[in-house]
Amino acid sequence: MSAALSDAVDSVLNHLASESVLATPGREEGRVPVYSLLAELDTLCGDWPEVLVPIRAVSAEIERLLNDAVPFDPPSIRALQALVKWVPEALEARDAHLAPPSWQLGEAKPEAAPEAEPQEAKEPEGKEVLLQLDLDQSRELLQEFHAEAKEHLESIEAAGLALEQSPANREAVNSLFRSFHTIKGNSGFLGLVPMQRVAHEVESLLDLVRTDKLVINGSIVTAILRSRDALTVLNQQVGAALEHGRAPDKVVPVSELIANVQLLATGASLATALAPVQAEAPKEEPETKASPKATGQTVRVNTEKLDSLMDVVGELVIVQSQLSETARRFGESVPSLAGHVGLLGRLTKELQYNAMSLRMIAIQPTFQKMERLVRDLARECGKKAVLFTAGGDTELDRSMVEEIADPLVHMVRNALDHGLEGPEDRIAAGKPEVGTVSLRACHQGGKVVIEMRDDGRGLNRDKILAKAKQKGLVAQDAQPAQDEILNMIFLPGFSTAEKVTAVSGRGVGMDVVRRNIERLRGEIEITSEMGKGTVFKVKLPLTMAIIDGLVVRVGQQRFVLPTTSVLRAVCLASESIVPVQGCGEALDLKSGLVPLRCLDRLQPTGSKPRTDKAGIGVIIESSGKTCAILVDEMIGKQEVVIKNLGSYLQGCTSVTGATILGDGTIALILDPGVLLQAA
Repeated sequence: MSAALSDAVDSVLNHLASESVLATPGREEGRVPVYSLLAELDTLCGDWPEVLVPIRAVSAEIERLLNDAVPFDPPSIRALQALVKWVPEALEARDAHLAPPSWQLGEAKPEAAPEAEPQEAKEPEGKEVLLQLDLDQSRELLQEFHAEAKEHLESIEAAGLALEQSPANREAVNSLFRSFHTIKGNSGFLGLVPMQRVAHEVESLLDLVRTDKLVINGSIVTAILRSRDALTVLNQQVGAALEHGRAPDKVVPVSELIANVQLLATGASLATALAPVQAEAPKEEPETKASPKATGQTVRVNTEKLDSLMDVVGELVIVQSQLSETARRFGESVPSLAGHVGLLGRLTKELQYNAMSLRMIAIQPTFQKMERLVRDLARECGKKAVLFTAGGDTELDRSMVEEIADPLVHMVRNALDHGLEGPEDRIAAGKPEVGTVSLRACHQGGKVVIEMRDDGRGLNRDKILAKAKQKGLVAQDAQPAQDEILNMIFLPGFSTAEKVTAVSGRGVGMDVVRRNIERLRGEIEITSEMGKGTVFKVKLPLTMAIIDGLVVRVGQQRFVLPTTSVLRAVCLASESIVPVQGCGEALDLKSGLVPLRCLDRLQPTGSKPRTDKAGIGVIIESSGKTCAILVDEMIGKQEVVIKNLGSYLQGCTSVTGATILGDGTIALILDPGVLLQAA
């Protein structure tokens, strides 16, 4: 036995010894940790069958106590203590090439447990059971279970998909076994019968795989993923009950799922399962999963507390900017004031950075959901496809991760249904039978860039334009540029599908994509080549709470433009502004005409009607389009905290929020995308 393995076994045995001493007949405390430690010992001793027999015998006895919800009894405690003494002796004998000492208690039938308080009878295996929760007595335990189970379920999906690509991946099998084992033990302890039943059956199935009695195939992976889905729904019921204070009233059916898992354990296969799809990664893509990184200790924090912290930091940023303005005005009379305010500014900046970092999470879990989506949709559409990901460790604000998930789902669904060809068409076009969809994320210029690429048929511009004219979305005599044609797929009601399917064809998906991304102050770009594939590139800000803004003045009113959308500013003369028939006004620049937007027409600004329109033109860009904003003065660049609009300005679509400047005045934050549409 290696030194590292010996140390690990000794550590588990030491913990088991402590638990066996603390275990008391008639008491329930310690059953769950003992069961978990036995499972860990089972994993560590997996290569020694003669040691596993007594370990599993004692583990089965502890599992019986958990399932029947009865406390420790003398036989179970004696068996546990005997095991703690026997295992080291057996391992020493093995190292010395000797027969292990005999195991006495492992073969004896456990004595009957002493009488305990009447327990609720277990439900029959074939009957669907409502999830029962004791919110009054076990709220904290349920909260901990809900959070931990969510992590295990994400791990199960990742390991299941990895196992389908590499059936010989022992680490994936062990990871699945550990996750289902933990969920089974904890759910059994809390009396969550449906979850315990599902997890127990899958754990038994995986144990057959671990001991090489069953070979992994597509049917088994499908059953594992479906079991994970059922456990996810049940865990969501736990979360909803904790949030609303009401026990679940809807039964989640699991009996058929359990029957399928039991059938697979006998070596049978599900009739509806398809063979797994495997493909080589494109050469330009790195190996698909980010390598694990060493992490420090973590603690779970309620997201509402993080939101509250961010609000307080935002207020602090506002106060700091106000103090900076005061120091600028009166700093000469108090020489030390400027130094103190400068120090406050540095500390505020550091606090702001740390507070924002607490809300930052990796996008990998979202990418992982897309892997499952590609797997299921490819089977539904009768295609073969695989998803490759890169940059899953790229971080952005938690709220941004939640909001971008839905657009990514629509994009992936369209790539599978419209983009990728069927196997026969791909072979005829000289492509591999298996299509590829790739997702990658990275930080670029203060933004997060998410790119989705497929190697399908590409976008047919002629077909898109004809369909748009047919639906009346563009004029019949319109001759738009090539890029404008591609952007027509984002128009409401647009679809080139010949028929409506369960996957796509209603003309709402890509419209939702653009609206959701623009609501996040992001933008989306498309490039496509017929026969080669399509690339969607989404650019998002790191956070929605604080932005870098350019403060401008029009009359007496101040506005803020996000600096990520500002290209440049030019000084204008009145003759630079020219009327364009049917399109309002434009700036006549050396590079050509640029549509002009006057902010004094957005809302009253307190200034008199302008007769001389000379001033400053701020050129902004969004989604590949540009326009000029006519302003009186550029005050400067600064970080601003975004505040929601009140009901009075909710109808003003060109404004996305407001902020308080250093002098205490309120400035409206403009939405470049809406301004460009209006221009």
